[in-house]
Amino acid sequence: MVMVVSQGLLVALVGAIILDLLLGDPSNKYHPVAWLGRLIGFFVPKLKDSNNYTKKERVKGIIFSNSLIITFGIITHFGAISAVHILGSIGLFIFSALILKITIAIRGMEKHANAIISSLERNDLLKAQRNLSAIVRRDTNNLDKQHVLSGTIECIGESVVDGITSPLFYYSFFGPAGSFAYRIINTLDSMIGYKDDYYKDIGWMSAILDSFANYMPARITAFLMVIVAKFIGADSKKSLEILKRDHNKTASMNAGYPMATMAGALRIRLEKIGYYSIGEEYEPSSIEKCKTAISIMKLTTFLFCITLSAPLIIILYFAGWWRILFGL
Repeated sequence: MVMVVSQGLLVALVGAIILDLLLGDPSNKYHPVAWLGRLIGFFVPKLKDSNNYTKKERVKGIIFSNSLIITFGIITHFGAISAVHILGSIGLFIFSALILKITIAIRGMEKHANAIISSLERNDLLKAQRNLSAIVRRDTNNLDKQHVLSGTIECIGESVVDGITSPLFYYSFFGPAGSFAYRIINTLDSMIGYKDDYYKDIGWMSAILDSFANYMPARITAFLMVIVAKFIGADSKKSLEILKRDHNKTASMNAGYPMATMAGALRIRLEKIGYYSIGEEYEPSSIEKCKTAISIMKLTTFLFCITLSAPLIIILYFAGWWRILFGL
């Protein structure tokens, strides 16, 4: 039965990647992560204190975020256990592939990036700005073409971690419950993990959990991106140089790693006006650079799966971890 679990998880790993590349994300009406977002949005006003008592808000935020992660993590894990006990490896494969698929977004990120690229190819800067605003937090209304391209490439680089390798990392250790728990953490951070007066206390724990969860995946991913840059003829030497120099220029302790690596590999400067400038403008940002960034994202995903996720699942099988986790 333990072999059944490891086989199911391995096949589901492949299945989820293929499903995502072929189908992309469903509409928000049918996407569980969108449902999760609406659930979080419902509770956010209830976390605020009418007297603006910050300590009370922080306690509420801690209880809410941890309760959400633990509750849905346990539900997902018991779903996986039920699947393997009722239907064996096929049941676990189907359940795990579906859960993992909804926690990663390879095709989704590519779709957003291609929408911006298509707009720029038609010289429709206004449409490109609007498309970019769907995937970044900054005001895009006054960005020129270079900064639209920069924002797109930054988002591709950061999403390699947030949208792909971090869910895969936790799937490799904890199965579908791990990837879904991570997606909850990341969704909480994206919705309430801000430092403004309204969110700073209710989202304090969410921001900390997201930083902690992405710590190892961000650094592993950046290293793999350097290797990928070498394979595709990008500047791997500069990617490593800029990674070492500029990884700490963002407010996030993790986002700078994949972004700096991407900037170096493409020999460009990535800039969020008034906040940071990463890399050097050895060459200008371009549509072709943006397309290369998408290729780096996809190949890094492949390399992460074959060098980390799959070996980890196998190693943990021999270590007896899946026997313990699934109660076998």
